[in-house]
Amino acid sequence: MKISVLDWSTVTTGDISSEAIEALGEVNFFPSTAPEDTVKNIGDAEIVLCNKVLITREVMDACPNIRYIGLFATGFNNVDIEAAREKGIVVCNAGQYSTNAVAQQVFAYILEIFGRINEYDRAVKNGEWVRSPLFSYFPIPTAELAGKTLSIVGYGSIGRKVAEIGNAFGMNIVVNTRTAPKDCPYEVTDLETAVKKADVLTFHCPLTDKTENIIDRSLLSMMKPAAVLINTARGGLVNEDELAEALNSGTIAYACLDVLRREPMSPDTPLRNAKNCIITPHIAWSPLETRERLVRIVSDCVRSWQNGEIKNKVN
Repeated sequence: MKISVLDWSTVTTGDISSEAIEALGEVNFFPSTAPEDTVKNIGDAEIVLCNKVLITREVMDACPNIRYIGLFATGFNNVDIEAAREKGIVVCNAGQYSTNAVAQQVFAYILEIFGRINEYDRAVKNGEWVRSPLFSYFPIPTAELAGKTLSIVGYGSIGRKVAEIGNAFGMNIVVNTRTAPKDCPYEVTDLETAVKKADVLTFHCPLTDKTENIIDRSLLSMMKPAAVLINTARGGLVNEDELAEALNSGTIAYACLDVLRREPMSPDTPLRNAKNCIITPHIAWSPLETRERLVRIVSDCVRSWQNGEIKNKVN
């Protein structure tokens, strides 16, 4: 079978083997694909594998051989799911490949803010401990996580892992989710209550019509002034102008973002110079082990489909 991999460079810098994918058929690897080249790069392929390339109805119309679309991602908002369903095209994601990595990133943010490690490292290297009259130099406030409230919006695999880690730190866990989870050991409540209680508010929900711009002026105004906002889900959850306004005015204390509405980041995003805003370039999913797992899952899903079984179908 002919396979087109449209943005292989989003998965590897040369540190991941392509053998598992090459074993599936006749494969064309493209480092990246511009929108105007999508139809050409797919050509007459029956299987399309991609990360963020837009697979629209128009692309599907122009490439009638497509039978399967596999995503190097959990999210699938770059594919017109309804058009794929109408055309009988199977769409499969790589759910749960990044659970540990994203949860780890969330706590990297939390530990940085509550422990102030970078600030103390800079102070030491600037000679401030050398000049200290005391053995312990602690002018920068730090805080324990135990007893703080961690509110989690979205309780899929990542949300559950974040809750598990937070619980291990002794945090009070509050969960808001679309559907009531079975046997959840934590407090489950409405969004407003979760927001108001949060010392740390972290989002792990998909980007949909209902969640787009959910992090807006109204939501931010309900947060504690000392609260931390974390988004490792999708940039479209955030109204970036209103978040920048909240940070600069002191409505909330910190924001930690691994995703933005436009990626790569626009040079004029209002969050670029906002106060107390930590931005990382969409790296939560990127540890080597995580990407190796991702390629295994995507390859396994294609192989299963070729053998008449379907795994991780989203449409």
